[in-house]
Amino acid sequence: MSFFRKQASPPDETNSKSSIGLRLNVFFFSTFAIFCVIIIRLAVLQFVEGPTLTEVETSRDTKNVPLASMRGVIYAAEGEKLAYSTPVQSLYITLNKEYTAKQTDKMTGKTTLTPEAKAKSDALAAKLVADFNKYGDPKAEKMTEEDVIDALDLYFRKSLGFMARRIKADLTTQEVAYFMEHKGEYPGLEIVEESIRHYDKDTVAVQTIGYIKPFKSANSLNIYKNILNAMKNNPEPGLTYKDDEFVGFDGLELQYQRELRGQNGYQEISVNPQNMAEKVERVVPPVKGNDVWTTINKNIQMKTEQAIMDQIKWLHSNPVQGKTHPNALTGYAVAMEVDTGNIVSMASMPDYDTNIWTSGSLSTDVWNSIMDNYQNGTINPISSGTSGNGLRSVLLLGSTIKPLSVLVGLNEGLFTTSTYYSDRGFAAFGKAGHETKVRNSGGHVYGSMDPARAIEKSSNAFMVDMIGKRLYDKYKSKGVDIWDKYMKEFGLGVSTGSGLPNEFLGQINYTNIEAAGSAQAALVYASFGQQGSYTVLQLAQYVATLANEGQRIKPQLVSKITDADGKVVNEFGREVIDEVTAFDKSYWKEIQQGMRSEVSAFSDFPYDFARKTGTSQQVAKGQIRDNGVFIAYAPRNNPKLAVAVVIPEGGFGSQSAAPVARKIFDAYDWEYGLDGVPKKSLQSGNNTNDPANEGTTTGTQ
Repeated sequence: MSFFRKQASPPDETNSKSSIGLRLNVFFFSTFAIFCVIIIRLAVLQFVEGPTLTEVETSRDTKNVPLASMRGVIYAAEGEKLAYSTPVQSLYITLNKEYTAKQTDKMTGKTTLTPEAKAKSDALAAKLVADFNKYGDPKAEKMTEEDVIDALDLYFRKSLGFMARRIKADLTTQEVAYFMEHKGEYPGLEIVEESIRHYDKDTVAVQTIGYIKPFKSANSLNIYKNILNAMKNNPEPGLTYKDDEFVGFDGLELQYQRELRGQNGYQEISVNPQNMAEKVERVVPPVKGNDVWTTINKNIQMKTEQAIMDQIKWLHSNPVQGKTHPNALTGYAVAMEVDTGNIVSMASMPDYDTNIWTSGSLSTDVWNSIMDNYQNGTINPISSGTSGNGLRSVLLLGSTIKPLSVLVGLNEGLFTTSTYYSDRGFAAFGKAGHETKVRNSGGHVYGSMDPARAIEKSSNAFMVDMIGKRLYDKYKSKGVDIWDKYMKEFGLGVSTGSGLPNEFLGQINYTNIEAAGSAQAALVYASFGQQGSYTVLQLAQYVATLANEGQRIKPQLVSKITDADGKVVNEFGREVIDEVTAFDKSYWKEIQQGMRSEVSAFSDFPYDFARKTGTSQQVAKGQIRDNGVFIAYAPRNNPKLAVAVVIPEGGFGSQSAAPVARKIFDAYDWEYGLDGVPKKSLQSGNNTNDPANEGTTTGTQ
């Protein structure tokens, strides 16, 4: 029997080839996909992330060190320099690790310089001191080796390792020549042009101009807090501030900090892994700051300051109303052009020399001598001087409020311009049987009077009976809000808009009904100036608003800003802040007729002018003190200049503050002309005597 085995079928050749082809296709496709991913990633690195990575890599290898720019000039109206910077050459050294190598004691953990680094640092200090002594100013204070070691900051307590150290400022030409010629003998030596700030030695409007401080000492101000935050988020070299660069800290120096500063330059320095400098790669020079032109006339300002100090001295030795005023120690004045808003003088006296700030620090003795009067008393009562019994510059208005009180009464229909009032010398208010009496100054009885005569004679009785009490009768407690609205429309209790830093808005007492006793009492006392304390600048703006018949304009302290080439980059002109249109023309005429108080200091004044004296009374150290207040504008029918003067504890305003105002008007008339013709232009030959300089007699005369 035979067995036959069935032979297996041969494999399918077509299927085998197809499987191999599929695997090859998958392999090539995968390879292609991988290469595509790699190429795309390389492209992303090259074109998208490349610049960022390059910047990061560069920042690891180089550092930017700012170079301070030259600060711009602050000019007076006629071009005198009130604050300016002069270039100086400073010696900087950028250390390398040979001078700063450290070692740590294993027992104590104390870090010190290695012997080699200490030897090189000591030798460098000794050589620098010897060179300073040989080529420096022989009259200047000598630097010691300890001073140089401290400036080198070998332990990086003040600056990072790569930062250049300023060793000495204000080099002589001989020092500059020597160090530039022997530059290779010193590590990272650079001569850098910097600047020193100066202020007019005549101390012109110093609290208005302001002062400077090092940036590292200025971070209490919001502007510099914001700059510090911006530097952290965007450390762009040109916007970075140096710790030791000076910045504005008050007055116009602060208000126009950004314009005056310019733009810092910088050095790009390569550093090693230890963060030490290796070399300066490039230098981008700084851009000088712009110049600020103020509206302050130096001559008028100086006359204003002198008039205040002369008047204070006069009050100490000449009796007024039967007594001298030895506690009158301070005085404040603002003169503002009615048509432009330009502030031609702004005095807070006594003043001081702001050059004391330019060294960067103050001794205790110097600080103690200025701490009570280094700020601007015309805008703020803090640290701006005090009278003998502690009264500051912001005082109750007294009778200077009465022109506005009458305007309020007329506009509210409480009386008319033809209404007559019988003045008995006093007025009473309050509940029957518990009335409070308010008397006229000196107990005067004026008899029949219209509103204009009430202003002229300064009748407290008229203000109480015709305004305070009637406003309350019309509106009850809402009368306080009505009064407040009028005050603010004339700039009392709101910002003047000047832009000066730290401007005080005034102290409003009439809204404190509890303290006043009643809403009626608040309005009564407000009507004759005993319920609101305001700054002298607010007073000046208020009287200018009266002169402009309800148009409140911004006090301008700067007329223009120019760049380093003298090109005007910004100009400032008349700006209307607010305008009251509700008052009838006859109302303005009535108060203008009333603003003619008797003032002996103006007995020979050649212009008809509007004025109002005031004597505000405030309690200080347990007694009522009389403060002199005076407001005026001239000429009456074509107003050019508005003036406000305050003399704390000076007595009646007509005898303490008014003589100062007279000298301000005379000074303005000489420089610009109250009638548009400068009186100095009328002088011929050598006869150029300024009448404002003649004589020092003040007071009642």
